[in-house]
Amino acid sequence: MVNGKAAKLGDSIVAGRDKVVLHGHKVTPPRPMTVMFHKTAGTISSTHDTHGRLTVMDMLPKRLVDAGVLPAGRLDLDTEGLLIFTNDGDLLHEITHPRYRCIKEYYVVLSRVPGERELSALRKGVFLPDVGKKTSPAILNRLRRKRDGTATIHIQVQEGLKRQIRRMFSGKGIKVTYLKRISVGGLELGDLAPGKYRQLSAKEIDLMLSGSNKNRPPQRQRSGGR
Repeated sequence: MVNGKAAKLGDSIVAGRDKVVLHGHKVTPPRPMTVMFHKTAGTISSTHDTHGRLTVMDMLPKRLVDAGVLPAGRLDLDTEGLLIFTNDGDLLHEITHPRYRCIKEYYVVLSRVPGERELSALRKGVFLPDVGKKTSPAILNRLRRKRDGTATIHIQVQEGLKRQIRRMFSGKGIKVTYLKRISVGGLELGDLAPGKYRQLSAKEIDLMLSGSNKNRPPQRQRSGGR
């Protein structure tokens, strides 16, 4: 029931104004909650796994799971770093939908030093045969050459295709030996320890979204402790 009348498919409500009752019990939306989490390598970025493997949801306390938080996007099994969890559907959409071009930055260790032609090709986008298209242009910087012939580099991408960064480099004959997401939008992982989480403030959420382009919807009023 919505405001004393039988609900119809497609009904919309405004939390705090409309009264929703299910089987005689009032339905109260959970308090908005958004946290940053440092995913460890070897953990599945899914809400559940049919093979019984450890998932990121297993790493969160019950109160967050009960609040309905979900991962905003995913990180591959062997990738570690920053992962956002939220029960705010609009926020999750802004982080993950390609329309908003929320930039994710990664620290990458490579099996060898890429040449200038390879870097130029990566910046323009790499064709992935299984998806039938090129990746969006990437930003690559802070290339560091090591004495053993390996290298480190930072890459910024706006997409989240499966194993995208590893496949972009492997297409050039370069193996990614370590991959870590260090920022989402304007929000950095910082010194948050692996396997740990912390709640984000409204200011930090807006900082994160500042790393998106201008296609995002008008800024909504955000309350602290979201």
